[in-house]
Amino acid sequence: MTTPGTLSIGEIAARTGLSVHTLRLYEREGLFTGDVGRTASGQRAYTQSDLDWLGTCCKFRASGMPLMTIRRFAVLVREGPGNEPERLELLREHERLIRGHMADLEGCLALISAKVSSYEEHLAAGTATDLWSPTTRTADGATRPGR
Repeated sequence: MTTPGTLSIGEIAARTGLSVHTLRLYEREGLFTGDVGRTASGQRAYTQSDLDWLGTCCKFRASGMPLMTIRRFAVLVREGPGNEPERLELLREHERLIRGHMADLEGCLALISAKVSSYEEHLAAGTATDLWSPTTRTADGATRPGR
């Protein structure tokens, strides 16, 4: 049983959506910013600070940040003040990567949106039969890739 103000691994799993296995992995891999507490019987006893950090880790992971980078960031936090420029650079680098991915996705979304509009127009006009063909003939008889 956990002590007042702490949470069990099951409670943390339920609140974060992470599996118990993943929480143990995160601890083994050094992804926490401090040591995970233990009860007198040796069970993990997480704090609100652990829960908040895991929320940050989940966002980092959802954004594609590698575990190695999260570990490095956690180590820097554990080391305490004085390494903030290095932490900032880790965050800036990941921000650059995310912005690049977002730009790529915006291009993908633009293409898909144009395709959706084209299909909607052709379906509404009853001219959609050529949309699934590998090539389409234009009015002058030339061929072009299908849509």
